[in-house]
Amino acid sequence: MTVNRTKVVDCKDTQRQELIVQYVQRDVCGHLRMIEDGDDMSCEQDVPVQRTVRSNALSLEAERITGCLLAGAAGDALGARVEFMSWDEIRCGFGNWGIRSMAPVYGRRGAITDDTQMMLFTAEGLLRAFVRQADTGSCHVPAVIHHALQRWLVTQGVEPTLSPCRDGWLIRQKELWSRRAPGNTCLSTLIDSAEFGEHAVNDSKGCGGVMRVAPCAFLFNSFEVASESARLTHGHPTGYLAAGLFADILNRLWRQNIPLEDATVIALQAHGGKPGMEETRRLIEYVLRLHQQGVRPNPERIADLGGGWVAEEALAIGLWCALAAESLEDGVVTAVNHSGDSDSTGMIAGNLLGLIYGPQAIPDRWLEDLELRDVITQIAVDLADIPRRYQAGSGARHDVLTRSRYPAW
Repeated sequence: MTVNRTKVVDCKDTQRQELIVQYVQRDVCGHLRMIEDGDDMSCEQDVPVQRTVRSNALSLEAERITGCLLAGAAGDALGARVEFMSWDEIRCGFGNWGIRSMAPVYGRRGAITDDTQMMLFTAEGLLRAFVRQADTGSCHVPAVIHHALQRWLVTQGVEPTLSPCRDGWLIRQKELWSRRAPGNTCLSTLIDSAEFGEHAVNDSKGCGGVMRVAPCAFLFNSFEVASESARLTHGHPTGYLAAGLFADILNRLWRQNIPLEDATVIALQAHGGKPGMEETRRLIEYVLRLHQQGVRPNPERIADLGGGWVAEEALAIGLWCALAAESLEDGVVTAVNHSGDSDSTGMIAGNLLGLIYGPQAIPDRWLEDLELRDVITQIAVDLADIPRRYQAGSGARHDVLTRSRYPAW
């Protein structure tokens, strides 16, 4: 058995520096289209993307987070076209190898789904939590994430029971004001929420909790924050504990820079014995055994695991495809070509592989079409930059730009 131990190469490599500089100039140093308070949603104003890239290249930390979020979004967009299709239908429409390039869905190529939308609002909640902590000295992070998810609900044309603030920059991105097959559990639970931070009162273990929590991986207490974030909408222990395990695996990849198989085994050792983790642990241990035996995922074998509609299946499918991947593209393509929730499994595989390989491994043909690419990149850079500065107390109270983008709540 050969374990994939490929990691992001250090930024000292000259050729790679040039690639990153080109990437940053294309995606970060342009202009975002934003909408001012009181404007009609069809009217746009240019607002320059701000200063977070301070040198000619992303820091290694920011680059890896960017890879994680961008590759996840690319997997989501690639899988969006074939979600709800059987493998036979995918093969009939895209050939024996399945879908490999962005195809039109939701009126364009490279359209993201509710998975990426909710991932972005989860990240926004985390970033606003740091600002709130600096302002008030206390913060319940799940409540601030819940507040952010309520803003996502507004973009879906729903007036929630709670009344979230409609400020900050993310809600002003007009592309987010579009329904992309959001899950009924997320919609109904957020609509019925009576208090910010309250746990969902349902027995759902759908994958709508696990698919959105990648931003939680870049905190020290990633398992707890991701679990609590997923528990805002999914009340079954499998639904929220699988999310915590996913974030913990990502965190170990990020902080310890170890192979994916090792990160998964250590995460299972740390959390696999928790009450309610039984279903997830069994399925993750199963795909680890398959990988160790050299069994590669294909549409028929993935079907044996399930369709990925529930949390433990989505995590197991995405993880198996990432473990077996010979490249980022190979793993994401494998993860979306099956009968089931292709966008969610593609996103999970993309998050893992993007963190391992970095953004330069994402095929250009995917990035060129990817919706909200510049917004996703900015969120990733802010996840690397803002927590570090606010935790260090380095001028946080005087950072007007950050505070206007992520107002304390």
